[in-house]
Amino acid sequence: MLSKTTVIGIIVGSALIGIGAYSLISDIGLHTRQVDETFAVGESTSYQISASEHAKQYMKITGEKFDLKLSSPGELQIPKTSYTKEVILEWTHLKDGITVINLQNTGPSELKVDATLELSVDPISSTHHVILVISGMVIIGFSMGFTLRKPKGF
Repeated sequence: MLSKTTVIGIIVGSALIGIGAYSLISDIGLHTRQVDETFAVGESTSYQISASEHAKQYMKITGEKFDLKLSSPGELQIPKTSYTKEVILEWTHLKDGITVINLQNTGPSELKVDATLELSVDPISSTHHVILVISGMVIIGFSMGFTLRKPKGF
């Protein structure tokens, strides 16, 4: 017969293992992220896009006047350049790595960024999911100890 503590431990541990395993499996491959942001006059921003080889990126930047700098793994490099009205950037990552885009709104009106980005999964996120699965196993293991012998103080 299982004790009440053991049953609760098995339920909680199983839930943690299920959530961690589902998250780990769903993180496989590239993920698409939609960006729709607006920046005030004088405001600047930076995007870091971590993607694998052959990931397609699209970015449309609209504003009266703005500065743009882009550096990507491989040969795609755009030095700091001033633009007016609209710029559409479409590129494919030639190598695994991080593309860095710096934007500065230098015009008298808002700057709008619309993008569709294909991103690689952050390794820290995958590690978090593995730790969640291990935590579920530890909880089940400890709770099974309550079935074998009730520890003093419980």
